[in-house]
Amino acid sequence: MFRERPHANDGGDMTQNSASDAASQLHGRFMLWVDGVGGYLVCLQDTVCLGLATPGNMVDIPIMGDLSRRHARLHREDGYVIEPLQAVRVNGRPIRTTTILSDGDEIELGEGVRLRFRQPHALSATARLEFLSRHRTQPSAAGILLMAESCVLGPKWQDHVVCRQWAHDVVLYRRDERLFCRTLERLEVNGRRCEGQAPVAPGSHVEGSDFSFCLQQVV
Repeated sequence: MFRERPHANDGGDMTQNSASDAASQLHGRFMLWVDGVGGYLVCLQDTVCLGLATPGNMVDIPIMGDLSRRHARLHREDGYVIEPLQAVRVNGRPIRTTTILSDGDEIELGEGVRLRFRQPHALSATARLEFLSRHRTQPSAAGILLMAESCVLGPKWQDHVVCRQWAHDVVLYRRDERLFCRTLERLEVNGRRCEGQAPVAPGSHVEGSDFSFCLQQVV
């Protein structure tokens, strides 16, 4: 969200000060709401903890299900590993030590919380967790994005968020602990026109000719 609201007679381009203000508000996680697709919990940390969604339980990925308060950790190193803190199965096999994850692995937490680990884009370290069971996070999200340097939204099957009706990819990327987006076409951020790329932050609404999404801070 921009700290200063532009006057009515301002030009269409975003100023450098506004860009810095917007990007400086990036924190450890946020909700990404994509029109026509759904919501994703985006985690920026290299290590995240999964556990029970209950008041006062400060875990990065709170899940509404029969879990322990702190059930497992995921670490991003050269790849991804899962560290069981309570009962965890990977591809049906119980694990008791830190285990490397591969694209397509099925993770089961406790009794019945099932997730698919995906790392679909060959040029990005970002991963996605998809629910195979009917459980959801709190706030409710269809999936979780473990965002590294970039996250691709678009019509291709290997994109991190598949948006089949879009003509082009939109890339969210991190630079100097700030968040930006870019695409091949003109876009608008909070009603301000931008040429192909712009800083974004929780509170931003981004729109193009055939796409629309917004970012919401998770406290």
